This record gives sequence, structure tokens and C-alpha cells, in this order.
Amino acid sequence: MLKEFKNFIMTGNVLELSIAVILAGAVGTVIKGFTNDIMMPIIGHFTGGADFSDLKIILSEAVTDATTGDVTTPENAILYGNWINAIINLILVGFVLFMIVKAYNKTKKKKEEAPPAPSNEEVLLGEIRDLLKK
Repeated sequence: MLKEFKNFIMTGNVLELSIAVILAGAVGTVIKGFTNDIMMPIIGHFTGGADFSDLKIILSEAVTDATTGDVTTPENAILYGNWINAIINLILVGFVLFMIVKAYNKTKKKKEEAPPAPSNEEVLLGEIRDLLKK
């Protein structure tokens, strides 16, 4: 059973999947940093400095103790601004991934543009032509 497990783990598909998951986490962190630290301030600048994460509909205010100032009941609110940020992040992540795939496809096409090797029939016809010339 241990040998079967070792064979399963060492197959190419499992290793490739593991590497893909690890890279996806790293790329996700980079893209999240790009959207939160670069794109969202730019979007906020063009929307008049609005920070969408602060937008909310308060259903019930927080209740505080008048003597100590401690919150006894927290605020209950619909945080639709966070949802707007999530949608913007989704659009930006989709665009960045689209650009990555587009760049990858361009490099892949360049490799595929090499002329295909002649078929067996073409090789035989070429040999026959050469023999007839002699």
C-alpha cells in the first residue's frame, strides 16, 4: 500500500497540480496586492476619494453603556461597499489573468509557427524524384 501511494504521489499529474496550487496562491497574493494597493486608490481618486469599503446601510446602531463607554450590542449593518470592492477585484483579477493567458498564447503560437515536418508520403515522393534525376 505504501508503494502504491508513493507511485500515486510521484506521478506527473499530482506534482503538477501541487505546483499549480502553490503558484495560484502566490499569484493570488500578487493580484490582491495589485488591486488593493494600486488600482483601488486610482479608482478612489477618480470617484472623488470615495472608499467603497466604508459604504454601508445601518440596520441598527451600536448600543454602548453610558457609564463605561463599552459596546454592549454591536452595530448591525449591510456592508455593500465591501461587496462593491469584491466585484471590482473580480473584474481586475479577470483582466490580469486574461492578459497573462493572452501573452502565454502569443509565445505558444510562435513556437507552433515552425513549418511542419514533411509526411512519410512527401519524403517517399522526394526520394523517388531524386532517384529519377539520377
